[in-house]
Amino acid sequence: MMLLTFVVLLTAAVPSALASGTTGTSDSKKLVLGTSADFAPYEFHKVINGKDEIVGFDIAIAKEIAADLGVELVIEDMGFDGLLPALQSGRVDLVISGMTPTEDRKKSIDFSDTYYKSKQVIMVRNEDKDKYPTMAELENEKIGAQKGSIQETIGQKIPGVKLTSLDKISDIVLQLQTKRINAAIVEDTVAAGYLDDMIGLAPAVPDEEQVAAAIGIRKGNTELLNAVNGTLERLKSENKIDQMVTEASQLMADREVKSPNIFEVFWQYKSFYATGVGYTLLLSALGVIFGVIIGLIICLFRMHDTAILRWIGTAYVEVIRGTPMLVQLMIIYYGLALTFGITFSPLQAGILTLSINSGAYLAEIFRAGIQGVDRGQLEAARSLGMGRAAAMRFIILPQAFKAVLPAIGNEFVTIIKESSIISVIGMVDIMYQASVVKNITYQGMNPFLIAAAIYFVLTFILSKLLGRLERKLSASDRR
Repeated sequence: MMLLTFVVLLTAAVPSALASGTTGTSDSKKLVLGTSADFAPYEFHKVINGKDEIVGFDIAIAKEIAADLGVELVIEDMGFDGLLPALQSGRVDLVISGMTPTEDRKKSIDFSDTYYKSKQVIMVRNEDKDKYPTMAELENEKIGAQKGSIQETIGQKIPGVKLTSLDKISDIVLQLQTKRINAAIVEDTVAAGYLDDMIGLAPAVPDEEQVAAAIGIRKGNTELLNAVNGTLERLKSENKIDQMVTEASQLMADREVKSPNIFEVFWQYKSFYATGVGYTLLLSALGVIFGVIIGLIICLFRMHDTAILRWIGTAYVEVIRGTPMLVQLMIIYYGLALTFGITFSPLQAGILTLSINSGAYLAEIFRAGIQGVDRGQLEAARSLGMGRAAAMRFIILPQAFKAVLPAIGNEFVTIIKESSIISVIGMVDIMYQASVVKNITYQGMNPFLIAAAIYFVLTFILSKLLGRLERKLSASDRR
């Protein structure tokens, strides 16, 4: 509870990120939209007047809905498969992401009237166009599709297919370019943005009829559902949706023909990476600080004479170390909201996850350090009249801390790298920004090489600083 209170207080004053995706839950004057902004021309990132914006005809429709309601539109960018949990947990008010209103999805959320229809196509490398004249040739092939999408369902029906499902369309295209898959199932409207000298369309076409797109709304929210349907009806009657699709397609097609090198990419998008570095350092620093507090408490629990405290400490360490951090993040961010109505922002959820996870490892580091101090030290302190708590505070812990400082520093370095996991819930860290730059530039390597270099610089500088601190603390040992 103390950790939770500190995190909420510390992050309450943190300003909103410069890019979309880090806002908290909505209030009565805001309409929070959940989307996966890699689905051009539905929704995608675009640098306009030097600023990263999420655009597309889905976004244009959302702006019309917000205008009719007289509220501010707030955009939450996340993975496609995270949209339904975000909507069900109340993190977003509605979902617009070219989503098909399937029967399975209707069991979880409500859908508006359909606003757009598209057909499915098979995207391949141009050199392989003639290999797939019909869907029969795709049997037993390696195929890619977006995770949780209708295209994934189509792929699963192909006999013997080896299906690769990923969150981002851009990642699927990258798999196709690098020959990890031989075909990808996408919507024709989306495929148009990726067709070039290397990528084209096969003659094979899925048998499914045109697929409709609708807006997802939380179950029981009939007031918002009626308002959304009213706006869609108005836009259809004014023929504005077709106009929005045309404008979004033109904006999507307006990209650089020249492929900038890695230095040009870094300089052009340096503000993106600067924002990511700030949030990565904030996540890591608070994660380590609270992790040290948790680790010390759990360590003392594990070494306590009371059996129940020892059991609590041992159970904590075993459970946290025995489960992936990504699972812990999903439980804190989505699970608590769905089950108990406890909602955290991406920043708060990230700090809590890193703190709880690192606390388990730091607890074992502290325990090893305390046990490494000669037992005679504690006995001598007690013989001088010091209580156990005072002896631990003034005699044992300072020596143990000096001994385990290298291990604590290593944990800090590890947390800086592992904080990249938080990007899956829309936290604007280095990894998230690298993905945004990748989607804007259509480059698969340079944005991530830049991210790797930034992570290396951060961890290298931290290692040197910790090395100096370690030498300073150990100076007295050489006298």
